[in-house]
Amino acid sequence: MKFVLEVDMGDTAWEGNAARELGRILRYWGGNLQHYELKPGDGAAVSDSDYREVGSWSITASA
Repeated sequence: MKFVLEVDMGDTAWEGNAARELGRILRYWGGNLQHYELKPGDGAAVSDSDYREVGSWSITASA
């Protein structure tokens, strides 16, 4: 299986705050993973600190 995280940082990478935003996304979603079985097909939308959908994570079968 693979864990795939895709995040669109926009044209300005959150106005130069990419490290802060990505860190927040990783902390939040890393802690939230305990609520999923983590089997192929699982996944969810990912939001930034302004609650805008900026990507998603998913579990896929290995290629």
